[in-house]
Amino acid sequence: MIQLQQVSLSRGAKPLFENASLSIFPGQKAGVTGANGSGKSSLFALLRGLLLPERGQIDFPASWQIAHVAQETPALPEPALEFVMDGDEPMRTLERSIALAEQQDSLHLGELHAQFASIGGYSARAKAGSLLNGLGFSSQAQTMPVASFSGGWRMRLNLARALMCRSDLLLLDEPTNHLDLEAILWLEEWLIHYPGTLLLVSHDRDFLDSVTTHTLHIEHQALRLYSGNYSAFEIIRAEQLAHQQSLRERQERQRAHLESFIERFRAKATKARQAQSRIKALAKMGSVAAAYADSPFEFSFLAATHAPDPLLTLSNIQCGYSADQPILHNVTLSLRSGDRLGILGSNGSGKSTLVKLLAGVLPPMTGERVAGQGLRIGYFAQHQLEQLDPDGSPLQHVLRLSPDTPEHALRDYLGGFNFRGDMALQACAHFSGGEKTRLALALLIWQRPNLILMDEPTNHLDMDMRQALEQALQGYAGAMVLISHDRALLESTCDQFILVNSGSVTPFDGDLDDYRRFIRQETAPAVITAKPSVGKEEHSRRRQQEAEQRKLSKMVAKLENDINQYNTELMALDHQLANPDLYVNPTQNPELQALLTKQTRLKAALEQAETDWLSAHDTLSATTDG
Repeated sequence: MIQLQQVSLSRGAKPLFENASLSIFPGQKAGVTGANGSGKSSLFALLRGLLLPERGQIDFPASWQIAHVAQETPALPEPALEFVMDGDEPMRTLERSIALAEQQDSLHLGELHAQFASIGGYSARAKAGSLLNGLGFSSQAQTMPVASFSGGWRMRLNLARALMCRSDLLLLDEPTNHLDLEAILWLEEWLIHYPGTLLLVSHDRDFLDSVTTHTLHIEHQALRLYSGNYSAFEIIRAEQLAHQQSLRERQERQRAHLESFIERFRAKATKARQAQSRIKALAKMGSVAAAYADSPFEFSFLAATHAPDPLLTLSNIQCGYSADQPILHNVTLSLRSGDRLGILGSNGSGKSTLVKLLAGVLPPMTGERVAGQGLRIGYFAQHQLEQLDPDGSPLQHVLRLSPDTPEHALRDYLGGFNFRGDMALQACAHFSGGEKTRLALALLIWQRPNLILMDEPTNHLDMDMRQALEQALQGYAGAMVLISHDRALLESTCDQFILVNSGSVTPFDGDLDDYRRFIRQETAPAVITAKPSVGKEEHSRRRQQEAEQRKLSKMVAKLENDINQYNTELMALDHQLANPDLYVNPTQNPELQALLTKQTRLKAALEQAETDWLSAHDTLSATTDG
């Protein structure tokens, strides 16, 4: 088992772990969580021996083989399949010994072949091919040299090589970052059946929930292991924070009582001894940390000024990057305000091509793309991070979009994306990928689009920011088209799915569980796209009814979430409006007017949400009863 005993570690002047202890037993699969910079990657470096603790010790069996995913891949000429097979060092060692023994006509050749067979050496090539196939490499691609692949595909090769290793401990740090949804689902299944010990860092909560049996949380320079997956951890953590906050509030009341007693009776001779005892009690009182459970991110999509109907129409379009090799054929699609589409499809099927066509970045070869008058598109793609001005600050970026807006209003807006204080004034050249993504999202939202197109917006975002984006998208009133490998984001924000497959774009009648089954069955595309025969009419009707019930259930859940959020915001506003200082000169107080305007808007939104909830709930009950 892995044991950390009273381990302390700092990076520069920042302490990461302070007298931290931990025990992980063989076969446990732990998701490693914690804020950015809390020490997740440093923990992995400690286990690999790349860092040494300043105090304490780390113990695990000396015979254990540790596997991890290399962050860089040299431009090697060897085929991808051979590169992955190199991850099995015992097999490669025996392979070389056999080759040498054959040259020397050694008497031990038979013994070596027996050893090779006993460790599964003869099936190693098939195993490596299976790993590569699961991660999206075709049979032809497996024979291509490593140097021919782009950075993202080389990371997949590194992952396959790590999985090929006969490891006792597997360390995975954000393994899904360069994977599409199909590869993620495959990796999920592989890790579930992995027999060794697993430590996994990921911001994909569905992935963590499916794979992990424990959650290792890093906070306040301490390590704590919880039983259960990430969702179980969230429930336990919420209960702990609620208890912690209650304890702190009780302690603060006790502290205030003691301080009041001391101030009143310190100078009175008859009470002096009692006051001194209170002073000692106050000094001994341990401090209970406040529970800061709130996310540092708080933003919502600004309402568009107007929205044409329809927003955008595609008719019989053929498109691609080369006239003789179109990628998508006969694309027909109409987007209206309120549409929320998720795009499904394997890597390379044309999902990003479709989004570029919708955005107007890629013109159609044939057919017609008609944009409604007043269409405002907010397009998020990974290349937009590269288009940020490296010398510009977040504030300067927003000022360029809105030079007449007061600076304090822009800084308040940027604060919702956690660009607070001096960070709003820093050049973004040295920002992390997550910080650049947050800035790109802030710029997109500021422009008040009535159609949002997002291609993998969560790649560099942590849990808190993903949750904030999810909530913001749920409240967005315009149309949205989303590509994402984050299933939680897709499920909570999309009402419908479309499938990009074999050059066609068709509605997908089902949810992500249906899609998981679809990609496992080679005949599923024909089933989904074909018209039902007369004998299958009842089955088709039932599936349509189930799909409608799922859609209504999601709508009811979203509206319930909206109602809770509006009530929470209204309670906070009521607390602010109770401040008597606001009414000293009410007609000349812009803060009061802003609060009253916000209160009116929230009340109207709450009333509408309650009306919509009642209607959706009644419809859902009727379809369920039917």
